Amino acid sequence: MLDAAHIIPDKQARGDAVVPNGLALCKIHHAAFDHNIIGITPDYMIEVRDDVLKEIDGPMLKYGLQSMHGERIQIPRKSELRPDRDRLSERYELFRSAG
Repeated sequence: MLDAAHIIPDKQARGDAVVPNGLALCKIHHAAFDHNIIGITPDYMIEVRDDVLKEIDGPMLKYGLQSMHGERIQIPRKSELRPDRDRLSERYELFRSAG
């Protein structure tokens, strides 16, 4: 039940449908990433938006999103299959400006 999430949206110039522009995310985390609720740093660390971290709203929020803050994503061993750090950096800046 994983989605292929674009790091740079496909509507943008660098939004190619290539492995380095992608993340394998479940539907909930894909939506959270697309809506800048979670961001991923170029060092593969997950951040949850500050306002979402402060919210209190049951176990799905607490364990499904907030608990991910500060965790590192799992990356493939082969470097050519890893999410591109430049694309992550560009997307992370969008996440930071959304908060």
